Amino acid sequence: MKITGVETHVCHARMRNWVFVKVLTDQDGLFGWGEATLEWHTRAVVGAVQDCAELIVGEDPTRVEHLWQMMYRQHFWHGHGIVRATAIAGIDLALWDILGKVCGVPCSKLWGGPVRDHVRTYCHLGGGRMEDFYETAAEDAKRFADLARAAVESGFTAFKSMAVPPTLPLEGLKPIRTAEKCVAAMREAVGESIDIMVDAHARPSPAMGLQFAKALEPYGLYFFEEPCWPESVDGLAMINKAVSTPIATGERVTNLAAFKDLFNARACEVCQVDITHCGGLSEARRIAALAEAHRVALAPHNPQGPVSTAASLEFGFSQPSYIICETVHADVPWRSDVVQEGFTVEPKGRLVRPNTRPGLGIVINEAEVRKHPFEQELPQRVFYTDGSVGDW
Repeated sequence: MKITGVETHVCHARMRNWVFVKVLTDQDGLFGWGEATLEWHTRAVVGAVQDCAELIVGEDPTRVEHLWQMMYRQHFWHGHGIVRATAIAGIDLALWDILGKVCGVPCSKLWGGPVRDHVRTYCHLGGGRMEDFYETAAEDAKRFADLARAAVESGFTAFKSMAVPPTLPLEGLKPIRTAEKCVAAMREAVGESIDIMVDAHARPSPAMGLQFAKALEPYGLYFFEEPCWPESVDGLAMINKAVSTPIATGERVTNLAAFKDLFNARACEVCQVDITHCGGLSEARRIAALAEAHRVALAPHNPQGPVSTAASLEFGFSQPSYIICETVHADVPWRSDVVQEGFTVEPKGRLVRPNTRPGLGIVINEAEVRKHPFEQELPQRVFYTDGSVGDW
């Protein structure tokens, strides 16, 4: 059995271009699907996938770890830069999909079998619709409360919001009080039985992130995400130590060694490794083992397309420390037209029951993908009140 080619299929989904990766083999009808979506870097990732493909065409697709090592190590530059790591991830997911199909089992069974009966999911406010989740101003507490109620009415028992406004490295009380009012409105709207997550999107400095974390602590957040830059491991550790709210980070961390530093500093309680950005399921499994040793929970970052979601769920069924899966379901109205999924979602509670099909259990409708060809992603840019550049 040999790999005969690697294709990329780009599907424009407004804020993102989903990059689906298809690994072809010389066995009739045997191929695998992966995903290598990276906002605002679509062309670079497509090129990187083709660069990596040169290393593996002609090789046995079932030697997944061997091929991962080739892609990571054999272009001199190790493959942990964000573009290369994303490209490797897209191929790696497709290889696991192939191996599952060869063995006739879901991927989770390749890794020891399911460790749970269902995976809990959470949504973005507005279901991930760009205008609702990313562009609702933190000053509009009423809108946040309305969106929170809508999430619960849709069956979710947990949701994430971006209730922290961008700030300069140091500001006064106004942004702190703005975030506090916003979270208070959501908590009042849904009560204490619903879990609320707040994503600071690494906008604050460590000093401001600490103030936000302390101000929001009374509202019992499920976790507080990226309260400062991921590069500021000491800052994350300071915040994590200062509050009882679990601190989450890791979506922009792309390799095992960097996670080792993060966990050794006790800089988080929730690991948000992104399976499509860390080098794929092969590297994610190593990161999960490291997290397990530190008793850090897993809640992978997953705002991308449907192959990423299928991979995150397969991963979740196999990992003891996995607590919840991030999902986006309303970013584009035709999302379900692009994919057939092997897992089932219970409307009440939005619990996912295991995939029963081989591999990742998904079928991509290439004809539907072709209806949404590449377009430049819509920009998301932040400037502070003084005109200087901020973090989105």
